[in-house]
Amino acid sequence: MAAATLLLTAGCSSDDGGSGSSGGEESASSNGTSPQSPPSGQAADATPPAKGSVNVVRTVTEDLDSPWGLAPLPDGDLLVSSRDEATITRVDTETGRKTELGEVPGVSPAGEGGLMGLALSPDYASDHMIYAYFTSASDNRIVRMLYEEDKASGEQLGAPDTIFRGIPKGFIHNGGRIAFGPDRMLYAGTGESGEEGLSQDEDSLGGKILRLTPEGEPAPGNPFSNSPVYSYGHRNVQGLAWDSEQRLFAAEFGQDTWDELNAIKPGDNYGWPEAEGTSDNAAYHNPIAQWATDDASPSGIAYAEGSVWMAGLKGERLWRIPLKGTEASADPQAFLEGEYGRLRTVVSAGSDKLWLVTSETDGRGSPSGGDDRILEVRVK
Repeated sequence: MAAATLLLTAGCSSDDGGSGSSGGEESASSNGTSPQSPPSGQAADATPPAKGSVNVVRTVTEDLDSPWGLAPLPDGDLLVSSRDEATITRVDTETGRKTELGEVPGVSPAGEGGLMGLALSPDYASDHMIYAYFTSASDNRIVRMLYEEDKASGEQLGAPDTIFRGIPKGFIHNGGRIAFGPDRMLYAGTGESGEEGLSQDEDSLGGKILRLTPEGEPAPGNPFSNSPVYSYGHRNVQGLAWDSEQRLFAAEFGQDTWDELNAIKPGDNYGWPEAEGTSDNAAYHNPIAQWATDDASPSGIAYAEGSVWMAGLKGERLWRIPLKGTEASADPQAFLEGEYGRLRTVVSAGSDKLWLVTSETDGRGSPSGGDDRILEVRVK
């Protein structure tokens, strides 16, 4: 297995750097569209080059407050959530102009909780529904809201319809990423909210990847009967993305030693809290890559150009993990280290382009002028 580093550290990685510490915490298919097909003449599992490159083309917009989720609209604009302000804002990707859709009622921001992941309905062109994962006063839940573009700025969000509730909430390890997969089902990464035992409890929603219908019911074909649980034994999943062959990958915060990138197989146990990083216990599915927690604290991931691209919070860098099937084909490679601070979310914009969201204003960074921002990035 490829590992970015063999250095062990004592720095924990909660949302970005430890249980209660003050340190660091998708693809187009992650927001309701089909995964990209490989370029003409290129085999789907062709091994990408061992060394890639990253070019920051421009700053799309700046002065965002605690941005978290990102959802590309069909016309190329972006929707971004503010974790702490509980608002959703539309960003014009040509001009950078920001238009607030409205505030989501019922959000109770605290610690790592608030308004987090966003996803567009797989039928967005006809139903104009936005899905959101947020922390309420009692739990984490998933809602959907009608986006009414013809209304005035600040009044464009319909009342939230709660489709799924009861995900454990906590000051730490709150999960938060949602994404519609190529099967048109809704996936959600959850955290164990600081209660480690929840991850191995198949009846708990904490420390899991969930798979739901768009109405919030357990999706057909799930590995456990009448259950939304798709995989378990996770600590805190905040990255979900599919490759060109519709295989799911997930990024996970570690505790004291290893952050992880996992290839997800339905029904598998990913080991937490019994295993962190690679284990010799055959009961647990090992990660395909792992990082010392100071170097990553992985949040969003995206798939592009044959690689998974992973945003690092405490690590303040963008990681590239080239793939051969469901294995890393070379050592992970780091880019932008320290150049833009903490990196929260990365989303495929098609072909070799990514949208990258910084996270300096979430209470754990050191914001400077312009923070936080969305960047347009070219990769290979």
